[in-house]
Amino acid sequence: MENKNIQINLLIKQMLQSDNMAYVPGYLSSRVNIDYGVLNKAYQNTGKIYAKLKAELERGTCGDCIMENKMLLQLEAAPQASLDFLSNVMGELQVVETGNYDPNNYYAFMVANCIISKKPGFSKTDGYDINLTLLDNGAQELVFIGPLLEEPLIINSAALQSLLDADTSMVVETPDINKGMAELLVQSGLFMPEDVGEDGQLSASAKISEEFILKFNGEPDYEIIDIGGGKGRNILQYDMDKIERKLQPFINAEVAGILSAEQEAVAAWNVYLAKQTSLEEDDQMVQDANAGDQSWYYEIDLPLHQDKKILFGERYKAFFIKNYLKQFLTNKLPSVEEDAAVFDMQDGIKAKASKIMGDNQ
Repeated sequence: MENKNIQINLLIKQMLQSDNMAYVPGYLSSRVNIDYGVLNKAYQNTGKIYAKLKAELERGTCGDCIMENKMLLQLEAAPQASLDFLSNVMGELQVVETGNYDPNNYYAFMVANCIISKKPGFSKTDGYDINLTLLDNGAQELVFIGPLLEEPLIINSAALQSLLDADTSMVVETPDINKGMAELLVQSGLFMPEDVGEDGQLSASAKISEEFILKFNGEPDYEIIDIGGGKGRNILQYDMDKIERKLQPFINAEVAGILSAEQEAVAAWNVYLAKQTSLEEDDQMVQDANAGDQSWYYEIDLPLHQDKKILFGERYKAFFIKNYLKQFLTNKLPSVEEDAAVFDMQDGIKAKASKIMGDNQ
């Protein structure tokens, strides 16, 4: 089944990135109305209500006046509450504009952000609108409507605040696992301390420590590669079992940190890990790969089962090795100048076979 959230989120993103509205015939000459007047509409009758309540209290015609006092306090607090509510909503919706946003998020959040930030094609003229309602219980309600929304998107201020107070979010932000992996590479202990600069980053000349080079009888066990023309050269081989044992505790700690916020782990899975594309492959695409039919769904897969947590850890490790570690393991020449020289391919193969046979005797 086609994922509607992915379809609409990516459609809107591509439409905005292409600036296509500037080329729609008649758009620039049309009378576009982007004045939603959210606060004006919400408070247009509150002045009369406030005056009526105040008069009743002053005349003492409201009995114990408990309800009237409560309503008066709510009205006095409402303007600041509205500003805080709108600020929270806009802060949450802005997540859709981050570069690694998960298109599996509910597509209505993308639409709502386009409305509230007045993106081209999402004006009142185009059939979109926002309404703010003050509720009897002191809470407030923001409603987004428009052609792309099958049903209104309704956000309650109290419900949103409860999410924020619980340190979670309405719109899931994807963690930057690339930043974490770059730090993991430095912290892993695979490199010598002198390979790490003052900025905490690996130097351009950084190399895997010699202790992780694959050896045979105490000497580097080179792989011979064919460079054409009957010539060959040695490249280093690495003890991957030893490297992975060294890495595993660091990877486990990083994965545990991501899984501590499971909704963000789902986003990381959908954006980075499910398809296992490389950073180079994503750079060559018009749109980064997304999980597609391998997506995890916020409304279905949370909380995560243990099997998914294990799979997340496995994919995280594979992504790290493919995108960050592999560049330090591939086609690395020996540090010994003589061993790094180009040689006749057949002579090199014979010499290596002879050395192995000699060492085994």
